[in-house]
Order: sequence, then C-alpha cells, then structure tokens
Amino acid sequence: MAREHHYTVGLNWTGNEGSGTASYRGYSRSHVLSGKGKPDITGSSDPHFRGDAARWNPEELLVAALSACHQLAYLHLCAVNGVVVTAYEDEAEGVMVEEPGGAGQFSSVVLRPKVTVSADSDAEKAKALHHDAHAVCFIARSMNFPVSHEPVIMVEERETA
Repeated sequence: MAREHHYTVGLNWTGNEGSGTASYRGYSRSHVLSGKGKPDITGSSDPHFRGDAARWNPEELLVAALSACHQLAYLHLCAVNGVVVTAYEDEAEGVMVEEPGGAGQFSSVVLRPKVTVSADSDAEKAKALHHDAHAVCFIARSMNFPVSHEPVIMVEERETA
C-alpha cells in the first residue's frame, strides 16, 4: 500500500519597499523560506527577473533538489549493493526556456556526479547504480522534462604495505 508524506514550507515575502506592488519596478523579489526547526533560506527571483543574485532563486532550488535526491538515492543503493563511496560531488545544470510572453519551463537538467569509490569496489556497478538511482529518485520521477546524468567514477588506489 502506498504511503503519503507531507512537506510544509513557509514563505514570507520581505520585498515590500513601501508601496507594495504598485509598480513592477517598485518592489523587491526578496522572500524567506522557513521550516520548523531548520535554518531559513533567503530567496529571490533570478537576476534576469529583477532578483537578488546573492539569494537562492526557485530555479536553482529545483536543480539542487534534483541533485540532492539523486545523491541520496545513489548512496543508499551503493550501501546495499556493496559499493563503498568515499567522495561524491555534483555540478548539476538546468536549462529553462523563457517564452516571448514571459511564461517558461525547464527543458532539461543534467547531473554530473563525480564519485570516488574504494579500491575494492566494482567501478562498473558503481556507474550502473546511477541508472537505478534515477529510477527511484522521488524528485526526478515528478518532473515533466528529461533529467539525465553523466557520472564519472574514480577508484581509489590500493594501499601498498
């Protein structure tokens, strides 16, 4: 039987600079995301949409969610399949297409995980598990655009005695 999980996030717009949204240029896109017992995340819109480049924007957070979900699923699968991961990093990139009328959507996200595994681990299995991680990542399964991955697997050198 399927289980439901609920997630609650608070958002507080902090961008009223005195006249609210009386004009398009008259307000800041600043906001704060919050969750019970968690540090706040300061957000804004992308600088192309009059946002603050020093704050996270929703598009970056979507790419970050995909990267983190894949990583967590992958580490789990490695742990249960005998692949010892000793380092993991990703340089994920998303592409959003803006239409002339201002609407838009993501057309793709590419994850580029660089994974280091122990000398005793099977590098081919480590690479193949990225496919399996993609298949179970909750966030990737929820997207209506392609999410691909281009993993690089590095194997630690054996220690000589």
